Amino acid sequence: MVWAVPCECTTGDRTERALQRARVPERYRHCDFENYETDNEIENVTREQLAAYNRSLNQAKMFVQRFAQEYSPVPGMQSEHGILLMGPCGVGKTHLAVSALKTIVLRGHTGLFYDYRELLKAIQDSYNPENQATEMSVLEPVLKTEILVLDDVGSSKPSPWALETVGHVLNTRYNEKRVTLLTTNFLDTDAVSANPSLQPQRVAGMRSPTVEDSLTERVGKRIRSRLYEMCRTLEIHAPDYRKEIRHAGRVRS
Repeated sequence: MVWAVPCECTTGDRTERALQRARVPERYRHCDFENYETDNEIENVTREQLAAYNRSLNQAKMFVQRFAQEYSPVPGMQSEHGILLMGPCGVGKTHLAVSALKTIVLRGHTGLFYDYRELLKAIQDSYNPENQATEMSVLEPVLKTEILVLDDVGSSKPSPWALETVGHVLNTRYNEKRVTLLTTNFLDTDAVSANPSLQPQRVAGMRSPTVEDSLTERVGKRIRSRLYEMCRTLEIHAPDYRKEIRHAGRVRS
């Protein structure tokens, strides 16, 4: 008996197609848990600070990796909570979110990656009568996909329409028990997380947010409250990888 089997040479093509369907940007397709750096050498910091930075990175990696490995859409087998990754620019929030998304979609699950501003723009563009896309054609995949990565939340100036739209997306996914991963550069002014036991301690030298640049100010109280319900909040505290280690030729987002 003779039968056809997939050639190993097609594995890369299948992976690429899966990432394209998930809308993972080309820049981030190399990201995985293996190449997420957690033992950086940074100049002009104390040994204690360096250890705290790298401990924060390692804790974040282990937490998100465990989440991705244990993900299952079967009721009762997977927590319905997603993850909100908070921290300054360049600490690897997008890297970790994409790594989780890749791990999950390569097991056959559906997933989508959207930049916060890009999603809002795509919805706005659908209102143009010359655009063939409709609002529902943009929103339905976002609402229905098993896992959604919404990157850089709060990056655009808040407006009533934007807050209403994002609130609709998050509320719908929460009510239908679909998992969402979010990243943001904005922290909470009160430094209180949804689950303090999961968070590293704040590191000396890291700037505390003001009311004007807090996550609540960027997305509104209603959305921030919803995020507490639907996500486990994880703060990452470390210097900007791109700025501090740029000479090594490595890039993190």
